[in-house]
Amino acid sequence: MITGIGVDIIEIDRIRASVERHGDRFLTKLFTPAEITYCSSKQNMHQHFAGRFAAKEALSKALATGWTGSFRWKDIEIVNEASGRPRILLHGPLHAILPPTAVHVSISHSLSHVVAFVVIEGPAP
Repeated sequence: MITGIGVDIIEIDRIRASVERHGDRFLTKLFTPAEITYCSSKQNMHQHFAGRFAAKEALSKALATGWTGSFRWKDIEIVNEASGRPRILLHGPLHAILPPTAVHVSISHSLSHVVAFVVIEGPAP
């Protein structure tokens, strides 16, 4: 049973500007060390950071809680499987809230925008 859905779209240039303006302070506030390493290794790193940002925002919408309480950016980590498929790993309080649910994510981009869609699947109430 689907228990939540969320979508987010972001301009890649918005992330680029934040990285240029705030540098590591911006990155370490929003992304895990593994996410920073992965995205920084890519030719279009801002596109990859934007995708992860959008996926985290989409998950917050799917949870219908927003960024409140103990909800932290780095409690959501976007990783890629060997096939390239994105997957969400949860840490901290979120890890305790969502199991045994499944969280699915899809990320897509154009030259200027990134969109992410999240579906939370869980047992029927």
